[in-house]
Amino acid sequence: MGKTNFYDEISGNKFKSSLLIGIVLVFIILFGYFIGWLYGSPIFGLIFSGFIAVIYILIGYYSGANIILKASGAKEVEKKDYPYLHNTVHGLSIAAGIPTPKIYIIQEDSPNAFATGRDYKNSSVTVTTGLLNLMNRQELEGVLAHEISHIKNYDVKIMMLTTVLVGSLVLISGIFFRMSLFGGNDRKGNGHVIILLIALALAILTPIIGELIKLGVSRKREYLADANGALLTRYPQGLANALKKIARDPEPGIPGVNKATANLWIENPLRGQKGIMNNLFSSHPPLEDRISKLEGM
Repeated sequence: MGKTNFYDEISGNKFKSSLLIGIVLVFIILFGYFIGWLYGSPIFGLIFSGFIAVIYILIGYYSGANIILKASGAKEVEKKDYPYLHNTVHGLSIAAGIPTPKIYIIQEDSPNAFATGRDYKNSSVTVTTGLLNLMNRQELEGVLAHEISHIKNYDVKIMMLTTVLVGSLVLISGIFFRMSLFGGNDRKGNGHVIILLIALALAILTPIIGELIKLGVSRKREYLADANGALLTRYPQGLANALKKIARDPEPGIPGVNKATANLWIENPLRGQKGIMNNLFSSHPPLEDRISKLEGM
């Protein structure tokens, strides 16, 4: 891939991610309006849905990272225990122009890694022992550069924001459906039946749409982190080779990981689950596609 296309891809991924988050916000506003409309006060509905979204965002922003680290069994490690790992993360952080994040280890044979945190000063990089044992120096640098790029680009904040917004969207959709059951504003007859059918359809479709939007954002951020990671190391093949080794992992599952947190990892830790729906709702783009893009840089 030529240099111009490289930066075009970065710019395009940023725009598409922002667009998808914007779509979620529009859905929340619309649901709030309809809830208020049912009871004769659209303004109240907008305030109500906005309140729920803000509460979700605050919880995710201030507590999300710690919850994820504890759930995954990650333990913070010191420089004396893993000097090369610390030195590599420190060097890449300097190159990226950000403070050195905290470093965590998960005792797990499956090779994988993720980054989390709400800002530069409250971020961390987590790797499994399987990743450390399997990768050579250039491959490990490629993986760590990918995770540092997630922090540099505020991807961890964007993904956390997207997750909580989708969660609030699903909750508000459910509230809209329950309120429509009672009619609201004394609406009777065919008008109420139509409202109820619309609410039922939205209650069924909203979780699916929300999940697809969240996964769409996640996939775009993975491409962006691959590109930025290659820019940090100046050696795209290192990350490409690392992804090839990760693809050959016979048992990619990691305890403590679920669909809510799978999008944070460098590669989907749930990809071992077979089926059409699992492929449709995969939190990552195909490894073959990512490797091809890296090797074309």
